[in-house]
Amino acid sequence: MSKTAESEGALETRGIEPVPDAERTAKTRELFPTWVAANISVLLLTMGASLVVAYKLNFWQAVVVAIAAPVVSYGLVGLIGIAGKRGGAPGMALSRAVFGQRGNLLPGSLIWVARWGWETINAVTGAYAVLTVLDILFGIKQNNFLVIVTLLLFVVATFAISGLGINAVQKCNKYATYLFGVFSVLVLIYLIVDTDWSKVFHQPAGSTSLMVAGIGMIAAGGVSWIPTSPDFTRYLPRTASAAAIVRNSIGGAGIVVLPMVLMGAVMAVSTPDLASAADPVSFLGDFLPLWIAVPYLLIALVGMLLINAMSMYSAGFTAQTLGFKVPRHWAVSINALISLIFGAILMLVATSFMGSFIAFLSLLAVAFSAWVGVFGADMFTRKHYDAAALIDTTRSSAYWYKGGFSPAAVIAWALGLVAGLLFTSSDWFSGPLASNNFLGEYGLGWVVTIVVSGLLYLVLPKPADTTTAPDETESAEPLAV
Repeated sequence: MSKTAESEGALETRGIEPVPDAERTAKTRELFPTWVAANISVLLLTMGASLVVAYKLNFWQAVVVAIAAPVVSYGLVGLIGIAGKRGGAPGMALSRAVFGQRGNLLPGSLIWVARWGWETINAVTGAYAVLTVLDILFGIKQNNFLVIVTLLLFVVATFAISGLGINAVQKCNKYATYLFGVFSVLVLIYLIVDTDWSKVFHQPAGSTSLMVAGIGMIAAGGVSWIPTSPDFTRYLPRTASAAAIVRNSIGGAGIVVLPMVLMGAVMAVSTPDLASAADPVSFLGDFLPLWIAVPYLLIALVGMLLINAMSMYSAGFTAQTLGFKVPRHWAVSINALISLIFGAILMLVATSFMGSFIAFLSLLAVAFSAWVGVFGADMFTRKHYDAAALIDTTRSSAYWYKGGFSPAAVIAWALGLVAGLLFTSSDWFSGPLASNNFLGEYGLGWVVTIVVSGLLYLVLPKPADTTTAPDETESAEPLAV
């Protein structure tokens, strides 16, 4: 991230208040390593394996899934990120202009709680990586005490990075991108040489419905980043290219998702247990030679740290929009504590990590998609965000609307959420319309959520916008990329 008055120091002190134009000197190309780092996760390997083992897809179908998923999900990440450079504020702060100062508490609370689960999953995966390395190098076996210690160390490290702010997060992302690229090439070379490719290419094709459902499963991870996308674009100048924001979002994610998912799919042909491993990373120690497995697991650990750091960085803003009157770095500590508690429960009690993870992803996608539909539809007509109104939570705010609520946004969000859940099926929950129809069979509950909430918002009468644009050139900027 380019240096600004807020990011030159070690600690970013700016909270949810919009960034002044003079400090918005970032470059769109810096988004590329941001979304690379957001996907450095061995969970993509296990999801790639699930495409072969659980979804019964062949290699070429897995290729289609691995390409389509980041294009769909991170295309939306990039589009919503445009709002960040327009308003200079975090996503959940900009959301006040759409839902109203009080109305924003509804989707904000749900997204904040959903982020607890995402951060818990990442913390658990990072702790498993540490435990696996200790076992491989020193023969130290996992026990309950060691589980808690490794989880605690991981969460503390995550808190340290996210607490420092955007400059620390972006610098770590940049270096992690280089390291991950080098070791991913090594793993790819090993797989190319060691894999029985005739067995890989002779896998029978699976159904189209499961291929589409696989796209939804992989895309769900990207969908979870959509509300936080403006958090990483708010330091961009208003004149930054919208097309470049979308392009770098898709490119950064795709360059990781494609090879990782395909590596998982290839590994699963000879090691099908990969798709259902209780410990999602220990299999690498058995599958890969020691000289590759150890450094790759360490890089994966760094990736998990950065994913969680990015998530907690944004969660701090969400906590502030919900009314926590504490500095951003202390707001981050709330999520750190929650992920520590939930992570310990998951590692010590849960019997099926991947089952819990896939079930969580399916519900998470719906929870985030309801906000995406309303906020995204609003972007098509909104030309600017009023900085003063965003941070004014009193009745005098231009974004107070009716009793603090925008009825159109809240109604569209709620009905979209219900509609999506009706068509969603997981191990934890199955909607009454999740079977015996096209949408349920193809796992498109989250798509239903976006479409229903977005269309409803567009047709419902909305409060008049009484604010004025800070710059006439900005107000004329089109959304098209």
